[in-house]
Amino acid sequence: MTRWVFLCLLLALPAWGAVGDPNERLADPAKEALAREIGRELRCLVCQNQSIEDSDAQLARDLRRLVRERVAAGEDQNAVIRFVHERYGDFVLLRPPVTAATMLLWATPILALGGGIAVIMFRRRRALAEAAALSPDEAKRLAELDRGAA
Repeated sequence: MTRWVFLCLLLALPAWGAVGDPNERLADPAKEALAREIGRELRCLVCQNQSIEDSDAQLARDLRRLVRERVAAGEDQNAVIRFVHERYGDFVLLRPPVTAATMLLWATPILALGGGIAVIMFRRRRALAEAAALSPDEAKRLAELDRGAA
């Protein structure tokens, strides 16, 4: 029986995740779940490749606290994300919006792929053209064959 309790507690640890301080968690499980969902959409500005829910950086803790305060105050997901986005800009969003300012960011992988394909095709055509060029002896022989066929 003790093993099962220990196993259940061990499996529940990831659910408590980066919010290590129990005082940071909201008492209402529904609001805590909403705060975690919001936190998974916001980037840690220090770690850059982690959400604020996954980061142990002090700034991420501050942002988690801010998100939980706003959720506890009754704000919905869009209002909280909009507030943080207005305060920290597009970089705080793990999925930045497609705007004129971020278009290059979104287009870079496509441009890089297209550029790579263009370079490969150009080099291949050039190599084929160089291979297809006739030597002077071959050109002379071809001219002789053309005259003989006419």
